[in-house]
Amino acid sequence: EARPANVEGIGEVTLTTLMRQALRMRPDRLVLGEVRGGEVRDLMAALNTGHEGGCGTLHANAAADVVARFEALGALAGMDPAAVHAQLGTAVRVIVHVRRVAGGERRLETVAILRRGPGGVPYAVPALTWDGVTPRAEPGWFELAELLGHDPAEVSTW
Repeated sequence: EARPANVEGIGEVTLTTLMRQALRMRPDRLVLGEVRGGEVRDLMAALNTGHEGGCGTLHANAAADVVARFEALGALAGMDPAAVHAQLGTAVRVIVHVRRVAGGERRLETVAILRRGPGGVPYAVPALTWDGVTPRAEPGWFELAELLGHDPAEVSTW
């Protein structure tokens, strides 16, 4: 767990330090609780080093806004947009967007696939949406189903 320095200015443990130490242990998967700053660079680098998978929590208004959020956080880490796009395009395959609803409860709203557009710029394509009652297949559904090893015809049985 990351922590700030004490009143004497010592003892700080950053997310960057934790990511580096975790990678030295050669994990199968990486899970980062929350990405809010320059550690996004370390997360993308780690996800691009041959691990089976991983995830991190990122705050964005919608699945479609995730790329812009990565660009903003990448800027905090000293990365230009092209570097963010290159790292993001190979590090992230699926976006799971959760929305806060009445009463502070959270629910799954969208699962999206990250694709690369012209010039290598990544963008989100909705694959599955959920209105709280019924899941609905979207344009990226077949790609998501293939990634999951799921029969694309079975979305209505969820």
